[in-house]
Amino acid sequence: MKLPRVKWACRRGMLELDVLFQPFVEEQYESMSIKDKATFVSLLECEDPELFAWFMGHEVCENPDFAEMIIRVRGRPAA
Repeated sequence: MKLPRVKWACRRGMLELDVLFQPFVEEQYESMSIKDKATFVSLLECEDPELFAWFMGHEVCENPDFAEMIIRVRGRPAA
């Protein structure tokens, strides 16, 4: 997926997710591997409540690729 479409997909219905996704995609998406880009785009296809639960640590994501990407996105320094 091209960067403008990914940026659009990062605009969510929850501010908490916007704060995580938008800076991450601006800073890291273009330098990611094709596999990581595909994983990130697939992660963005999940519903906001599910993403919120995973990123806030309320639930554990069972998909190992998603779980790794969640750690990567959350690992960026706070803005």
